Amino acid sequence: MIVIAAYDVAQNDRRARIAAVLQAYGDRIQKSVFILKVEHKELDDIVAKVQNILDTDTDSLWFARQCADCWESLIQLGQSAKPDRLLYWMV
Repeated sequence: MIVIAAYDVAQNDRRARIAAVLQAYGDRIQKSVFILKVEHKELDDIVAKVQNILDTDTDSLWFARQCADCWESLIQLGQSAKPDRLLYWMV
């Protein structure tokens, strides 16, 4: 499934740690917005990881699931581009 993750995190260290978690599962499309292509279990894992980092009194993190039809009808303006999924091989 495709998920858009967007955050507003007050403290630099927490922000960097959350960004690292999200970047492990997807692509950054804005400074605080990521597109994730994940399975349901992976999304559960991400939520569990970031809950341990997030300060719920000052920070926020949104996950918005996108249906396939919605994603295909995406409108992009300006310098934005739908990121290609990069696969890395470990030898």
